[in-house]
Order: sequence, then structure tokens, then C-alpha cells
Amino acid sequence: MPATKVHVTTTINGEPVEFLAEPRQSLLEVLRDVVQLTGSKEGCNDGNCGACTVNMDGRIVDSCLVLGVEAEGADIQTVEGIASADGLHPIQQAFLENAALQCGICTPGFLVSSKALLEKEPNPSEERIRMWLAGNLCRCTGYDKIVKAVIAAAKEMAS
Repeated sequence: MPATKVHVTTTINGEPVEFLAEPRQSLLEVLRDVVQLTGSKEGCNDGNCGACTVNMDGRIVDSCLVLGVEAEGADIQTVEGIASADGLHPIQQAFLENAALQCGICTPGFLVSSKALLEKEPNPSEERIRMWLAGNLCRCTGYDKIVKAVIAAAKEMAS
């Protein structure tokens, strides 16, 4: 007998969203396949790479490890919710200007994680940035350009 789908009401990127999810579906699967927000990437599907990182109720989480049904009543921000109608967020602009991305698989997770860090700590040290981003893996750029981009975004946001 097929699993019964669960009705979920949540907020994604500031907008109310309702969807039906199978009890076993991850939040990543729901975001990509049901809600059609494909910015979060599936890298490892076991919580090791951070490509699927989203901000859920003020905490960064690997959406591959969260069930879609756990989004009930949550406030979720994905990479699609970072830019505004006015343009790119400073963290996105800094990633572009500092060549902090290449293939793009890890970029959504780095952007969501970096934005969350800068909201909590407007002027983090390089060491703090590296620790905060330790759950996000990049196989293309290395980490120096990513760290420089976060530092540049912090300076831009402070001015």
C-alpha cells in the first residue's frame, strides 16, 4: 500500500507555501521536485557536502537530512531567497567579484551558510569563517576565494 501524502504548510523565502509530501521525502526532494526551487543541490545526499544547505527557523541545515514533513510551520530560506528585487545580496556580489565559484554545485550552500554567519556575526574573523563553513565542501575553487568573498561581503554590509 503506498504511503499517504502529508499536507504541509510552511513559509519559503517569505512566501506561504503548501505542498503534499510523502513521509519519507527529504526537504531537498520536496524543494526541488515538488516546490520547483532547484537552487539547492544534491551533492552527497547524506549530510556531508552542504550543497543542499537551507536556513530553517534561523538554523542552517542540510535539507537532505530533514524530512519534508518537518517543514510544517517552519520559516525556510533557500538560495533563491537571498537576492532581492533591488539586486544581488552583498554575499552574492562578493562571490562573483572574488571568483569564489566555479562549477556551482556547492555555491548555493556556501551562500546560504555565509549569509547566516554574517547575520549572526557581522565582522567574523577568517578563522571563524572557516569554522562556520566547515560543513560545506568545494572541489573546484578551494576555500581561499570563498573566505575572501565572505570577508568582502562583511565589509560591504558594514558600510
